[in-house]
Order: sequence, then C-alpha cells, then structure tokens
Amino acid sequence: MKTLIKLALVAIVANATWHLFVVYSAHYKFKDAVQYAAQSRGKKTDEQLRQEVLGIATQAELPVDEETVKVQRLDQTHTTVDASYTRTVELVPGFTYPWPFTVHVDAYTKVLPDSK
Repeated sequence: MKTLIKLALVAIVANATWHLFVVYSAHYKFKDAVQYAAQSRGKKTDEQLRQEVLGIATQAELPVDEETVKVQRLDQTHTTVDASYTRTVELVPGFTYPWPFTVHVDAYTKVLPDSK
C-alpha cells in the first residue's frame, strides 16, 4: 500500500512538472521572440511593433490581451516592451490554477547610417 501511495505522489509531481514545463517553455519562446522583434524593429513605429508582438502571441497561442501590450521607444536605440497574460495550468488532475506571466523586454538596437 505504501508503494502505491508513493507511486501516486511521484505521478502527481511528474504531471505538475510536465504541465509547468510546457507553459514556461512557451513563455520563454515568446519572450525571446519579443526580444528579437524589439532589437530588430528598424524604423517600425511603436504601434507596428505592438502589432508584431500581438502576432507573435497569437502564433504561440498565448492569451495576450491587446490592452496589456505596451511598447515605448525611449530614444533612437532604446525600446521597452511590456506584456502580461494568464495561463491556466493543471497542476493536479482536475485542479487548475491561473498562472500569471509577465514579459519585460529592454532592447537596444544598433543605429545604421542612412545609405545614399
């Protein structure tokens, strides 16, 4: 009987670990894609970059609301992007938990001279 209880606990922990791995993996992929988009924004406006971030979230199937994405160009080479969303994680079969995620990207781009 003790062995069955131990196996059940191991299964529950393994299940929770797997579900957390899946949502965190998607989160870090999203954050990396947003970082790349911000670093390579070129002459895009804040709104164009914001729409690109929303497109990345849609492609990754993340529930990012339009209102939570904030893009700000602080100067010619410095951009910040902030976003947040909540994913539902099933930690134990039959028990879900709303897990909040935030993304803050602080990116610098290299200024290339205008070609003539």
